[in-house]
Amino acid sequence: MIDFAFEDSYIHELSFRLNSLKESIKREEKELIKAENTLKRTQDAQEILQHLAQAVQQRAHKKISEVVSSCLSTVFEDDPYQFHIEFERKRGRTEAHLRFLRGDLNVDPLTASGGGVVDVAAFALRIACLVLHRPRLSKVVVMDEPFKFVSAHYQDNVRSMLEQLSKDMGLQIIFVTHNNNLATGKIIEI
Repeated sequence: MIDFAFEDSYIHELSFRLNSLKESIKREEKELIKAENTLKRTQDAQEILQHLAQAVQQRAHKKISEVVSSCLSTVFEDDPYQFHIEFERKRGRTEAHLRFLRGDLNVDPLTASGGGVVDVAAFALRIACLVLHRPRLSKVVVMDEPFKFVSAHYQDNVRSMLEQLSKDMGLQIIFVTHNNNLATGKIIEI
């Protein structure tokens, strides 16, 4: 015998569950649409920020490159290097690779430069950071043996570069050295 009351109750319960599930699906679909809209706005904002970051990187690169390239060309005037930063996006981040360009050569400064090129570039990078910093910092640079690997052939040029930077940028450069060929300005011997 069929218990119609039980079947009716069971069908009513299943119908209630089905309606409840349909309402849950509607709510979840609305939430999904909201989440998709939020994701789209977030992706749009991220794209805008990436374009802005690229523009800032390019402006900073231009200014840094000018300072470093100028120092390199002053010291290595016979066959000057140009300084370049290559930006590469990896895993949602920007990586910067420093390069020296000389004629057709693209040189990695950490592996293929001699004569003190890295010393001059490292010094120039410090100067560029000091000059570009906002708010402006005191223009005093203190270093220990910043040009110890510069070839003797280029040491007069380093001295000229230091004098010119001090004059043009209003820098006070204080450094320790055992190399009397680099001495310029007020000298204190200890």
